[in-house]
Amino acid sequence: MNTHENNLKKWLGLIDQLGNQLTENGIAHDQVDTFVADNYGLLKKHGFLIAMIPQALGGYGVSFTNMCAILVRIAQYCSSTALALSMHQHLLAANIWKYKQDGTGEEFLKSVVDNKLVLVSTGARDWLDSNGTMKKTENGYLVSAKKQFASQSAVGDLLVTSIPFNDPKEGWQVLHFTVPMISEGIRLLDDWHTLGMRGTGSQTVVLDNVFVSEDAIVMKRAKGEFPMFWNVVLTVALPLIMAPYLGIAEKAMKITLEKSKAKQSRPLHCTLMLGEIYNSLTLAQVLHKDMIEIANDLDFQAEEKTGVEILTRKTLVANACTETVNKAMETVGGQSFYRIFELERLFRDMQAVGFHTLPEKQQQHFTGEFLLK
Repeated sequence: MNTHENNLKKWLGLIDQLGNQLTENGIAHDQVDTFVADNYGLLKKHGFLIAMIPQALGGYGVSFTNMCAILVRIAQYCSSTALALSMHQHLLAANIWKYKQDGTGEEFLKSVVDNKLVLVSTGARDWLDSNGTMKKTENGYLVSAKKQFASQSAVGDLLVTSIPFNDPKEGWQVLHFTVPMISEGIRLLDDWHTLGMRGTGSQTVVLDNVFVSEDAIVMKRAKGEFPMFWNVVLTVALPLIMAPYLGIAEKAMKITLEKSKAKQSRPLHCTLMLGEIYNSLTLAQVLHKDMIEIANDLDFQAEEKTGVEILTRKTLVANACTETVNKAMETVGGQSFYRIFELERLFRDMQAVGFHTLPEKQQQHFTGEFLLK
């Protein structure tokens, strides 16, 4: 067993030790639509939030591949906790990629370690155009916007976002920046009352004339155009974000198999459907593994083809995971419809998978345009 395998075994073992607590907390927060703060406290205490940061910068040096496996395992105890953590991790992963490729990002990663920061992303809704208003002022900008689906914003420390700006010389741009969540003019709406993933704390972040300094701007790009760096962002983000949904699918398979084995008699359709579930789950696992291999532990180049490949696989993984859970509900039968039964919550949480970048039809259009070039 090599170093990476030993390392993964240690982290997965720790998750299993915390498992019952993660599950109980997750259920409690799901019932009242609140962020899984207890679970995040546990993860923070045990180093999960800085696990992927290189040891030289104060983290634990967990590989990207292993972090995906960690998220899959956490999701089998609490999917909201795993999904919220994936949002923090993908922002780290993009900066770790920059650190490995060109030596930048070191200061940001050290700051996350030293200040125990929780990162909040708004990229899912921003895509190529972004939203909001940005006005030039002395030494910076005043920005206003509503940013939805800001996972873990309930406890976030640093907002990583973007807003369009009409530059007098260069025309419409999108400026990317970071801003502390405690900045004057930032507030959260109490609007995260959803079908599933209720514990992710993904309230809408409202920015009202928030000052953003010139120094906080980390990237400028043409509005509406697909920047080359997006191929990096997609490649590091989507395997991490899909990992919790794979964990949900694996847990659904496990529950269904346990229920089926406990039955004294098994109708023909039951065994056939178990085979169907296993096929769907295997498809999801194989495609997710392929996504992770494309990311190659953050050793890859920013190429347009890579972004297309990762987006296509994201759709296929999402569909296979959804089918796995749907078939599990059908196989278990009426009891799966009860809230007291875990499968009902897994089904609700799985419904969020289609809203991540890019939704299926948008992905198909994006891929089709690439193929026609």
